[in-house]
Amino acid sequence: MDPGNDAVFSLWPLLAALGGVLVSILASGHAVLYKRDSRAAVAWVGLIWLVPFIGSLLYVLLGINRIRRKVAGLRGHESAHFNPLENFACSSEDLVAILPTGSENLVEMARLGDFLTRLPLMAGNDIVALFDGDEAYPVMLEAIEKATRSINLVIFIFDNDMVGRRFLDSLSQAVARGVDVRVLIDGVGSRYTRLPITGLLRAAGVRTELFMASFWPWHTPYLNLRNHRKVMVVDGMTGFTGGMNIRAGHLLAGNPPFPTRDIHFRVAGPVVQQLQAAFVADWLFTSGELLEGEQWFPSWPSAAGSVVARVIPDGPDQDLDKMSMAFQGALAAARHRVLVMTPYFLPDRALIAALNTCVLRGVEVDIVLPQENNQKLVAWASMAQMWQVLEWGCRVWMSAPPFDHSKVMVVDGVLSLIGSSNWDPRSLRLNFELGVECYDAALAQRLESRIRQSMVTAHQLTMAEVDARPLPLKLRDGLARLAAPYL
Repeated sequence: MDPGNDAVFSLWPLLAALGGVLVSILASGHAVLYKRDSRAAVAWVGLIWLVPFIGSLLYVLLGINRIRRKVAGLRGHESAHFNPLENFACSSEDLVAILPTGSENLVEMARLGDFLTRLPLMAGNDIVALFDGDEAYPVMLEAIEKATRSINLVIFIFDNDMVGRRFLDSLSQAVARGVDVRVLIDGVGSRYTRLPITGLLRAAGVRTELFMASFWPWHTPYLNLRNHRKVMVVDGMTGFTGGMNIRAGHLLAGNPPFPTRDIHFRVAGPVVQQLQAAFVADWLFTSGELLEGEQWFPSWPSAAGSVVARVIPDGPDQDLDKMSMAFQGALAAARHRVLVMTPYFLPDRALIAALNTCVLRGVEVDIVLPQENNQKLVAWASMAQMWQVLEWGCRVWMSAPPFDHSKVMVVDGVLSLIGSSNWDPRSLRLNFELGVECYDAALAQRLESRIRQSMVTAHQLTMAEVDARPLPLKLRDGLARLAAPYL
């Protein structure tokens, strides 16, 4: 054997070890410099050194947010896309005159929103809550069938099932009528059905794109990132948003195998342009096509209703942490009562402190979660930290089946925060989400009625129950909590 080859073979373990140390130093140095959360930095550094090469590879694929480093020129701020519509802009001073007597404290939230979003509050909107697919889908399909100019849809899950094919038929018919249709489906969400519906949409002439569909890191800026928004805008005049995907499980009247309750919203008024602008930013980022002009952003001649509203875009780019800060701001502004309904409840320390501080100021805080969760790991992790809100007086209610996917926050019977965001790290740190800040007593009371209806048959969780869990369950839940940032 060649002596030179012998030398190489004898040195390769040392070279591999040195290479592993160098890679670990570079990866852990990046985590120390760029991870905002010190706990996340410690966790990544530990994994990088405990599992050489593999830990560094996982950090490169999952831990580096390339979106924030490459965002310049790709994702402009939503305000760059819509008409100012200054006649409908509502300042904080204007809002004081609109709010019901005794609700002046909520102006604090409006001021926060001004700085947080750089989008104006818009008066003159009509926002209607649609409960479950039984109410939402017929209204959405009717809007599609009446479309004359344009339809834009961004959705996390668009199932190839009975409901999905109904939307497919309506969208394809709209294309046949000459309507410009754009559909954006999340790359991960598109694979929730064995045979994705994307091929059928494209075959029907529907312009369809997938948001970050590739598994390869040089194609996918952030492997662990998803577009969780649910927005549809028809003719630039009628919008829909909330937490509902397109799938048969939301049609409760049909007794589906996995029934899912949810709330969606029909929106009319000038704030629809902010919904449209959020879609335009996502579509431009994904396809490179800029949608602009009267076809997508028509002028608004008159008010559609009495709701004052504003879109809150959220995502791991320039919009990072906006929904989390909006939740904290709403809690800080509350004076009487707060109701939160969410399917996934894994708040970070800042949100837990905001909830507890709210209670200590004398505000009633009720949190409604599903008794049976479709994400077992999330439910276990949630239970592991439930004591942190129970010990200070927050009331937690476990709603009876079917699984409730609703995402709603109501403050003092006037302010509603609606949209796609859950109270968990994935929604608040990793996903692109969209919320709407609404000031209207009638809308808030309708949502509060829905939440309290769930509370009637719900089980109130107590500290004694949490403490009484057997040790194996506590260990299981605690281990699940360690994975909370990625659930």
